[in-house]
Amino acid sequence: MSTLPTPQLSFPHVFRCKSVSSRRRRFLACELCNRTWSWRNGSKDVHTFLVRGKDLSNEAGRGDYMKLLPQPCVQNDALEPEALDEDLPVLENSKIEESIDYVKQMLGSMDDGRISVSAYDTAWIALIRDLQGRDIPQFPSSLDWISNNQLSDGSWGDEQFFLAYDRLLNTLACVVALTTWKIHADMIQKGLSFIKENVCKLEESNAEHMTCGFEVVFPALLQRARDLGILGIPYDAPVIRQICVVRDRKMERAPIELMHNVPTCLLYNLEGLENLELEWPKLLKLQTPKGTFLTSPAATSFAVMETKDENCITFINYVVNKFNGGAPTVYPVDIFARLWAVDRLQRLGISRFFAPEIKNCLDHVYRFWTEKGSFSARESEFCDIDCTSMGFRLLRLHGYNISPNALSNFKKDDEFTCYVGQGFESPSPIINLYRASQVLFPGETILEQARQFSYNFLRERLRKNQLLDKWLISKHLPDEIKCGVEMPWYATLPRVETRFYVQNYGVDDIWIGKSLYRMPEINNEAYLELAKLDYNKCQAQHQMEWNRMEQWYEDSGLEEFGISKKELLLYYFLASASIFEPERSGERSAWVKSQTVCTLLSSCYFSKEEAESSEQSIEFGNGQPRNWGHGCKYVKGLITILFETLRDLKSHAQERTGRDISNLLLDAVS
Repeated sequence: MSTLPTPQLSFPHVFRCKSVSSRRRRFLACELCNRTWSWRNGSKDVHTFLVRGKDLSNEAGRGDYMKLLPQPCVQNDALEPEALDEDLPVLENSKIEESIDYVKQMLGSMDDGRISVSAYDTAWIALIRDLQGRDIPQFPSSLDWISNNQLSDGSWGDEQFFLAYDRLLNTLACVVALTTWKIHADMIQKGLSFIKENVCKLEESNAEHMTCGFEVVFPALLQRARDLGILGIPYDAPVIRQICVVRDRKMERAPIELMHNVPTCLLYNLEGLENLELEWPKLLKLQTPKGTFLTSPAATSFAVMETKDENCITFINYVVNKFNGGAPTVYPVDIFARLWAVDRLQRLGISRFFAPEIKNCLDHVYRFWTEKGSFSARESEFCDIDCTSMGFRLLRLHGYNISPNALSNFKKDDEFTCYVGQGFESPSPIINLYRASQVLFPGETILEQARQFSYNFLRERLRKNQLLDKWLISKHLPDEIKCGVEMPWYATLPRVETRFYVQNYGVDDIWIGKSLYRMPEINNEAYLELAKLDYNKCQAQHQMEWNRMEQWYEDSGLEEFGISKKELLLYYFLASASIFEPERSGERSAWVKSQTVCTLLSSCYFSKEEAESSEQSIEFGNGQPRNWGHGCKYVKGLITILFETLRDLKSHAQERTGRDISNLLLDAVS
């Protein structure tokens, strides 16, 4: 049987911890550099052990498994002078506690989810006339929100990220709302100037990042603007005519009759379908229990205008009051926020701090799970493969009784789709399907089929470099997909996976709906800050343990028995990458020493013919002598190492459990 090669050590690429500013306090953050460091506290040097997963296969010629082996570093460079005057460990622990408290409060008050406001949906609410028949807006606070949130260039939309689809749709909707109520002429003019100057940018925008239903709702808004007599909009621009052609082609294929009977994605863009003969008595039966149409405030506002339905009005009132006059592009997002928050906390390696909160989140998801799957909001008849895949994987990994059969609702022939009627598939839902497919039990055919399809789909996208996503704008998504495909979940080590995700976590990721939106419970600087602090704290603990391991290696003379320091490093790396928590130091030490002793014993043999010494009688912790008989010249040393290791294991177990496990250990090695 072949044996695993030992890692080749090299030191050129490591991660340095640097003192950086974070609000009013500093914390240790990891960054890539080509040198190592240490920091001084009083008169003592304190070194930090940092492990970098690096491709060593070319240097060592040892095979693919080498890619994730560690590089131990003893650092010598000092931190910046500004950090030397503080007690950094105390500051670090204090900052960790503050971050944990902050995240706990956020997770404990999720309610229907936190999400940014959409100018587009707010404008549709502002268009609702007084329900008593007066010529005034029913929701004047929505008009106030619009007037208070115009950007400096005259547009409305996400201020930090420019996407032509988003900015033009939001701006046109707000211009239409302000013109309808004949207020803020200056804002209207600035908005029209922006539209005129930027409409040509639609031609060069990526179609993969087109906001949801843009080809349906944008022409509908243009028609409203034309009916209001708004001048200055290039209604007949070639790009606009092309959008209308796409709209017409889509509506020819749209299952209008089906839309009146079961929830479809067309309900999400209901406000763009006003030229169709809509049967409102049928459509109103497709509302969610909260009164929405596929969680869209804009679509629900249009239903209020057409029907004055009480459930729709109740929902719009709820949203306007909750968002101070504004409205998000989808709401509620309680399932979506909980699932993705748990996923991010786990992948950042900090979920252990929030076990009760995570259980509450998953209990909520499980309570509303159906055989159809899941959606971003509870109690929705419409489901998608993204939320269903994420929900299934997390619920199964946390011990809930969950079946993968819901995924069959998204399978057609040999392919899986995000939802019925999807025009083309995007990478982000499929990578979640691929992750879900890896937690299968024997005989779960649907997961085997999902794994095969998703793997082939993602490999093909990687080969063609087609990784732009319809639902998410993230610069780190390609790396996530590449890593996920090349390194299956069951082959990863938790701490190595955490290190990768800390580097690739997208604080500024943007989600795509009818307009761009952000989810602070999913993408949050506090998560990343806590993850870095915790990672550095764990690594500092691991460095101290490694120093003790090196001392044990020297004191025990393991080199004489053929154990190299590289082998010991490999054992410790595997332990610390899986059992990483600082409080589990004893478990790591026990595993490493046990593995080392097993290697020693399995590589030696005893022969009566070589016996020259007298019997060795060693007394263990319970005072019981054990006679081991004669052996080769190394027997005495081997037995000494074995019993010292057993004593350490016994002492640690007794400290943690209060029980003496001497007899159990002796029986295990006898």
